[in-house]
Amino acid sequence: MNTQTEQEVSKKKSKKLFPIIFAGLAVIAITFGIIKYVHSLHYEETEDAQIESDISPIIPKASGYVKAVRVEDNQHVRKGDTLVILEDQDYQLKVAQAQAAYANALANVNMVKAGVNASQANVTTSQASIATVQANIEAAKVNLWQASQDYNRYANLIADHSITQQQFEKAKATKESAEKQLAVLQQQKKVASEQSKATASQSEVSSTNVNVAETNVDMRKADVDLAKLQLSYTVIIAPIDGVVSQKNVEVGQLVQAGQSLFAIVAQSDLWVVANFKETQLTHMHPGQEVDISVDAYPDLKLHGKVQSFAAATGARFSLLPPDNATGNFVKVVQRIPVKIVFDKQNQALGKLRAGMNVVVEVALSES
Repeated sequence: MNTQTEQEVSKKKSKKLFPIIFAGLAVIAITFGIIKYVHSLHYEETEDAQIESDISPIIPKASGYVKAVRVEDNQHVRKGDTLVILEDQDYQLKVAQAQAAYANALANVNMVKAGVNASQANVTTSQASIATVQANIEAAKVNLWQASQDYNRYANLIADHSITQQQFEKAKATKESAEKQLAVLQQQKKVASEQSKATASQSEVSSTNVNVAETNVDMRKADVDLAKLQLSYTVIIAPIDGVVSQKNVEVGQLVQAGQSLFAIVAQSDLWVVANFKETQLTHMHPGQEVDISVDAYPDLKLHGKVQSFAAATGARFSLLPPDNATGNFVKVVQRIPVKIVFDKQNQALGKLRAGMNVVVEVALSES
């Protein structure tokens, strides 16, 4: 009887405690719900967020066999450090060939200029010859005039038999000789003029050849610069500070221009890309404070600010963007990438790596 009485008392106590426990749990649940609701009024949160960083691919600009590799995976490098060296014998020969062609072009310019100087000297000589012939023509005209005057006087005197026939014939011969001398000099002047024109034309051609030769020098100089530039491409240097990742090159390997060898991940500038639902952006704007939690380091609390919003949803940048005009339409909430920058650089950021998952909470302003 006593045992039965104790069981009944225990059951009565349990019945009395159950409503109390249930009420306590309900209060806790309601309190938690109210806290989460109030929190949601002042914060927007998402787990769809990752740390991002600049990643520079190392791509050679020249083809060739790898002579040396100066880096290893996960090695820290600084901007300007030598990463890979390619065999450069072919490129050195191209430089030597271009320099030889450049020297030949310079010599050709000097030779053409010498020809121009000779042509100009010939033009001067031709002009001097024409002037000499012209002076002789003027003298011959004077002699012809004198001979013509004597001939006319002697023609009048021979009619009166005042002079002998021999004297008349001598005056006539002198006149005819002066005429022929003048004709010869005039022909010489014509030939000299034509020769002067030909010499002047040759001089103009030589001047044009100088321009052509100088242009050829510029072309050969450009070839030398190009060959040296291509030679410089055989030494591949780091474009940024960072860490070598995904190294895919070994000594002796034949690499092609444009082939990706590895990447350098910058660690000096990190940021977060958080993909918020479009319905979460109503009260978000650049400049708002952000709390950042890193999955890999639960005790690490970081802070940042909203910097900017993407110009399109993530789906728009996918390989096959959705087209709501085709097929049956199903409304899907889209996500907008939001860039969040850390407030300041500190030692804790050195632990972070691009691609790490984070949780962000954006503090909404009253506006």
